[in-house]
This record gives sequence, structure tokens and C-alpha cells, in this order.
Amino acid sequence: MLDHDGQGRTAAKAAGEPLIPTPTDDFDLPRRYADFETMTEALDYVAQSKLGMNFHDARATLVRVYPYAELRRDAIAAAHRLVARGFAPGARVALIAETGAEFVALFFGALYAGIWPVPLPLPTSFGGKEAYIDQLAVQLKSADPALLIYPPDLAMAAAAAEATNVAGVDWESFFAEDAPEAELEPARAEDIAYLQYSSGSTRFPHGVVITHKALLSNLAAHADSMHIGPGDRGVSWLPFYHDMGLVGCMLSMVANQMSVDYLKTEDFARRPLAWLDLVTRNKEQSMSYSPTFGYDICARRISNQTDVAGRFDLSRWRVAGNGADMIRPDVMQDFVDTFAPAGFQAKSFLPSYGLAEATLAVSVMPPGEGIVVELVEETLLAGGGPGERDRPQRYRAVVNCGRPVRGMEVAIRADDGATLGEREIGRVFCRGSSVMAGYFRDEEATKACLDAAAWLDTGDMGYMSNGYLYIVGRAKDMIIINGKNHWPQDIEWAVEQIPGFKAGDIAAFSITTPGGEETPAVLVQCRTSDADERGRLRDLIRERVRAITGMNCVIELVPPRSLPRTSSGKLSRMKARNLYLSGEIQTYDIAA
Repeated sequence: MLDHDGQGRTAAKAAGEPLIPTPTDDFDLPRRYADFETMTEALDYVAQSKLGMNFHDARATLVRVYPYAELRRDAIAAAHRLVARGFAPGARVALIAETGAEFVALFFGALYAGIWPVPLPLPTSFGGKEAYIDQLAVQLKSADPALLIYPPDLAMAAAAAEATNVAGVDWESFFAEDAPEAELEPARAEDIAYLQYSSGSTRFPHGVVITHKALLSNLAAHADSMHIGPGDRGVSWLPFYHDMGLVGCMLSMVANQMSVDYLKTEDFARRPLAWLDLVTRNKEQSMSYSPTFGYDICARRISNQTDVAGRFDLSRWRVAGNGADMIRPDVMQDFVDTFAPAGFQAKSFLPSYGLAEATLAVSVMPPGEGIVVELVEETLLAGGGPGERDRPQRYRAVVNCGRPVRGMEVAIRADDGATLGEREIGRVFCRGSSVMAGYFRDEEATKACLDAAAWLDTGDMGYMSNGYLYIVGRAKDMIIINGKNHWPQDIEWAVEQIPGFKAGDIAAFSITTPGGEETPAVLVQCRTSDADERGRLRDLIRERVRAITGMNCVIELVPPRSLPRTSSGKLSRMKARNLYLSGEIQTYDIAA
């Protein structure tokens, strides 16, 4: 329940009365594609319709219908409560981003009050209570919010607030407070809308500053690139604290007048096929995004006894977006092979590339072109020339991540800053109207990635081919040995092919030996307790890595759940390296 006065409680149906989801198309006014000055103006517009958000439980059962008109009422009431607490425009309010109506109302309430919402993660991506409290505390210190609002059952959030001397309140108590009428100053396009904490270092978090103008520019480009139109309906399980979940799957729905169906991220983790159940129930055209691992886990959950064609109908899945990590063509092919009987079409895949520092989207594949790959010589990826033949040549399939979105330029540069030509691999830079204003209270970090001409150094490596962007890896993760570049993804992928290991079990990075030489180290989560078997696996891993890199590596087997994750659930190689070097990651002793 949101409103203390009892208004707009769509979820409070009489016992046994079925909930009816918001319609896909019910809008008498002209369709507008994010052509608003601010996000509050966008919500004011779509609130005139019967469209809205629909929240489902772990079995994909509809439990909360939330029309945009009700969201607007709740958000304005939340804004009045924030003003009543004495918060002025420019203050920050941290919000634990649980997938539900409460978070959305609080987020927009902050926008109406001119306060900057700061979405923060749930504990599902962390190793335990203390790790979560520590991470939350670091982000709270960085954002310096006036208030932290969290779910009533999340005592860990209250502990983090207390540890950082930040006022905290659970949202049930907040929504029970009086909401006296107050004048709300309309936002302007140049005003800061929110802070987004990007995935990465937990020690030095970066709060990305996004203005209303940058946000709406990216959302308009999002609609243009994906050809959003009548009949499209969103489906998502992505977390609201991640840029793809917040911008692509929540704010875009409002700005582009779409209804959307949500599944909580933790419910997807338990029952991933519920995601496909939601797509199946959509009788219109579905648009849904996922990193590679989401498609992977769904394909893996299908057994030989599953009646794929009988349970699922994926024929209306128009946009199956893919982004947020390196896109693996083999996983995408497995998904196609598994769900083709249910009508899924490979051309529905829509690879893309983006990052929080660009609000979200940098490049998007035109709909209908599907997964396109180019085979690139490993010597080129490693910084060498095509003529090198010191051993049998290897190739890697690199996925096409689409064309730069409207209003975005992309350039590939060498280490000396020179612009590179067609199919030359270098650092990826982008410039456009949706690039961040900077990092919050971190001028040094801002200058390190934004130059005087407003070009953003993404920290990624890639190349352009016929106007399309290909991403080959992260520059900061690159392992450089004897002047040669080695991508950790390649080493990790080689180990994943050994039975018993999977994506996320392996972290590869470089370390310095006592003799001062750089060498690759590979940490592998191992589940067997048999010492002889561990020795056999270590030798097998060493041989696999040698086959890829031509080098001997330090191989360490570690207990399950040892490798750290970012706030969005991705492997953090940098943190794994630091924990390993400090001795905080336990390793199994194995006889030589």
C-alpha cells in the first residue's frame, strides 16, 4: 500500500477477484517518443492513459497493477512528504531499488521535489550480510544523501545507514507520514535528474550525474533505434539499480508510453523460465532485455522432458535485447536451438552496447538483423599484425553491437589519441547529448574519462566496421604479457569448457611475480573436496590456458562463492585480484 489516505490501491482487490493488467494500447493522445523537457513531464503525459506497470511473483502470477495515473498521484504525495521533511532541491535521497511500486513512486517523488534519487542495490549480488552493509556504506558516503529509504524487512540497509550517520526510514513508515500540500518547483531540462552508481570498484564508487536532458535524449534515441511503436509491451526482470533496468526497462516505459510486466530479479534467479512465461502471455509484441547469462540459464533449465512448444509461445517476441556484458554467439545459438519450437526467431536478437556514463545506449543493432559476428585473428586482438605466424592462427568471433544511436558519435583511438580507421582495434570513445555531466564530487575521475571536447573514454576496446561497432573487451581488464594483449574473457571461456565449471566460476587477471615479471593468474571456483581430483583439474586448467595464451599461468582453485561481484551481479576481476593479493581469498593447497 502506498497512500495513507487509501487512494489508488489497485492491488487491494476483493478476495478472489482477478487482477486485470494494464492494456498494451490505450492512448487517445498523440504518441510521443521521449520528446519531453523532463521525466516528470513525461509522467504527467502518460498518466492521462490507462497504461502502466504490472508486477508479478516468482510464478509469473500478477500481484500488483500500477497504472501510470496512480503512480503520478503517489509520486506527488511522496514529493510532498520529502518537502515536509525540509529537503530542498539538489538534496540526495538514496533508495533501495527493489522491483516494486514503492521504489518507482519514491523515484518519481524525488524528481517532482527536485531531489536527486540515488538507486542502490539489494543484497542478492553480495556474499553475505557484512559484505552488503560495507558496500552500501561506501555508496552512501559517496552520495552523501539526506535520507535512505528501504524495504521494511531489510534491516541490513538500516545498519548501513546507521554506520554512515545517514537518516533512514522504511518505506511503509515513510508512506504513512502526512503529505501536506506544498508548491513543487517544475524541473528544467538542464537540472540533474538522478545519480547512477555504475558497476565496478566497490572501494572507489562513481556516482554518474545524469540530467533530465541527457536522460530524455537517450530515451528518444532508444525508441528510435528499436522502432518502438503501437503494440509493443515491455517485459523485464532486470534490477532497477542497474542502468539497463532503470533506464531501458523502467524510465523508457514512461517516456515512450508503454505498459510493462515485471518479475523481481531474485525471482528470476530462482525460476528463470517465469520470464519466458510472461513473454508467452503477452498477446502483443514483446520487448525484453537480458545480459547473455539470462538467455544461457533459460536454455540450461530446459530438460529433454520439457514440452517447449506446449508451454511457451515466443513468436511475438519482437526485440530480444542483449547487452551489459560480452555477447557470446554460442549461447545465443543454444537459445535459438532450444526455443525455436516455441516460435522464437533468431532475428529477434538485438545486440547493443552502452554504459551508465552515457546514460545507457551508445549503439543498437537495427531490429531484424539479429546476431552478426566477424572472425578476428587473435594476433590482431593482442595488438600484433596479421602476418604473425609463430603458432597456428586462432580466431575469435566478435559480435556486432549495432550502429551509434541518434545523437551519439563513436570514435576509435590509439593509445596516443590518434583516431583509427576501419577495423582497427583501439579504445572506444563516444560523444553525444546523453553523455553524463560527470562523476558526483569527483573532478579528477571526471577529467580522466571526459576530455575538453566532451569525448567520453568508455574504457572498452573495439573497432568500427561499415558503420557498426564491435566490442572486443575491457581495456582495464586486459592482461599484457611481453607486450602482447590477452583478454581475460578468452582465458575464462577456455576454462568454462571443462565439465563442472560454468560462467562466473573463473577470474583471470595479471599479477607481478617476486622477480618483477607480469604473469597471468587464474582463480577457479572448485566444488570437489577430493585432493587428487583437484590436482587433476588444476593440471587440466593449466593446459587449457596454455593452449590459449601460449604461456604458463598461476592456477589457483578456490572455494565456491569466493569470487566477488559488482552491484549488478557481474564478476569483478579487479576486486578478485586485490583480494587474492591481500590473502583474503582462501586457496586450496594442492601437492605439486
